[in-house]
Amino acid sequence: MSKRLDMLETVIAKGSQDPFVHYARAMELRSLERLEDALAAYQEVMRAFPDYVPTYLMAGQVAEQLGRMEEGRAALEAGIAAAQRTGDGHALGELRGLLATFD
Repeated sequence: MSKRLDMLETVIAKGSQDPFVHYARAMELRSLERLEDALAAYQEVMRAFPDYVPTYLMAGQVAEQLGRMEEGRAALEAGIAAAQRTGDGHALGELRGLLATFD
């Protein structure tokens, strides 16, 4: 386990409601190539912080890496809705772009 992951998990265990901390934990799991854990962590972020738009693209990418295309498609579609809801045009384009490769 990495020191960064340990630190992030400690902050989360103390009750952090900062979506970035939870997202950073998922990113760290991904960087450690713990893809199943990373996808589960991204899904937790999507449930707890549905307007934290970057999560959806990362979840879609990891699901794709794992060959779980339906989960990836669902994450991207939810991300498109979140990007529209929050007015994040840049993320909207990235999400749509990745989703187009799933077809």
